Amino acid sequence: MRIAIIGAGIGGLVAAVALQQDGHAVTVWERQERPGAIGAGLSLFGNAAAALDAVGLTDLVAPLTSDEVSTFAAGQRSPSGRWLVRMPPDAVASLRILHRADLHDALSRALRPGTLRSASAASVIPDGTPTVTVAGASEEFDLVVAADGIRSDARRSLGLDTGVRYAGYTAWRGVTRAPVNVQGEAGETWGRGRRFGIAPLPDGRVYWFATQTVPPGTEFVDDRQAVIERFRDWHAPIRELVEATDPTAVLRHDIHDLARPLASFVRGRTILVGDAAHAMTPDLGQGAGQAIEDAASIVLLLRRHGVEDAVRAYDEVRRPRSQAVARRSRTTGQVAQFASPPLAFLRDAALTLAPARVVGSAALRVQAWTPSQ
Repeated sequence: MRIAIIGAGIGGLVAAVALQQDGHAVTVWERQERPGAIGAGLSLFGNAAAALDAVGLTDLVAPLTSDEVSTFAAGQRSPSGRWLVRMPPDAVASLRILHRADLHDALSRALRPGTLRSASAASVIPDGTPTVTVAGASEEFDLVVAADGIRSDARRSLGLDTGVRYAGYTAWRGVTRAPVNVQGEAGETWGRGRRFGIAPLPDGRVYWFATQTVPPGTEFVDDRQAVIERFRDWHAPIRELVEATDPTAVLRHDIHDLARPLASFVRGRTILVGDAAHAMTPDLGQGAGQAIEDAASIVLLLRRHGVEDAVRAYDEVRRPRSQAVARRSRTTGQVAQFASPPLAFLRDAALTLAPARVVGSAALRVQAWTPSQ
């Protein structure tokens, strides 16, 4: 089968590698001249691991990760460092943290030479006919997989777009230039309208992120200094992590998700994958995981069905689960970003009183994925 993939992000590349290994003729178009992952750390929970395993990519990804982070204390803390709630070990047992660029590079190298065509803006046919047009030339396929991100041109062309909305906060991300000892503790710290997250990478460096509730489009003269100023009084090693990061390596983006859930992930024989289908806030660490689930699902469905039935089943299987995760992610972010002192106090009190097993069970439900999903 001839399959076109638009977008060389994590979801598109997982689909491309797995489909190619299944014997399909795959072409990947990427708008960027130098395809690569713009980002920092990446959380992969048990659902992503199960999806990668289901399509035979575990051995490709495993060398990039470590299980050390699963032994760390994790959960939510207050700015003083006091634990509000700690996750039970089984809730984070499958968690792996890696650098997004490492995963992107490994997947790209696994493709056959000539598969990935960079600096190529590809478009789709509005009725979903599996045809891709690049620089005025059109090419027909059996299936088109559009994995072109939150502001997907394919989604708009197919008439499925609902727009995007601002989540109410901006986020900084960085990776320390050298290992930093986090004393065996990771997770998030929740303040009033601000958060800070700590995630150790396999090589000892630390991926961190920080958020603040601000109007959309707010500018900062110096992003690293802005983080230092806003979190200078928070518990160790927060300031050390930020100061151990090169100023030019601190990224910042306003956070958006889809304004409304899509009515379908499918038009004809063109399907949407990843952020193009269900862009969500990062508050559950499931953006990449859901994209990987999408990719694995279409691969597995094509093993069992013809393309028409596989496309139909893909929408039936992926839309309910991914949209439920997106809703929960946004709600989690809204609660975590409470800026009102009374609301933040009630939130922290609720976390402190919540049994760890209940919190852990909720996390495990999000991580539950089987090939039938």
